[in-house]
Amino acid sequence: MGALFRRKPMENYVTRDEHQEFAKRIEDENSRQNKRLEIIECKQSQISELVVSVKVLATNVENIAKEINEQGVRLREIEGKPAKRWETVISCILTSLVTAAIAYFLTR
Repeated sequence: MGALFRRKPMENYVTRDEHQEFAKRIEDENSRQNKRLEIIECKQSQISELVVSVKVLATNVENIAKEINEQGVRLREIEGKPAKRWETVISCILTSLVTAAIAYFLTR
């Protein structure tokens, strides 16, 4: 354990100027890293806002799709009304003809 506390020779020590240069480089690197983190945090915030917007947009599109489907059902009902009316008219005409034919044969 005594070997751990022996003093190193002077040539292994860092000079004050070397230490200050090293500290300046570390501070510069920290500044660059902090700036990069700031940019990343800003982009992450923008991405989060985009995700929320996409979720809202997806909900709106889903609601629009449901409304379009409901309108399609109503449109088919409206388009089917004339056909139903025509079938009713034909049915009435046929019923009248059959009734008239039966009445004719019964009165003879």
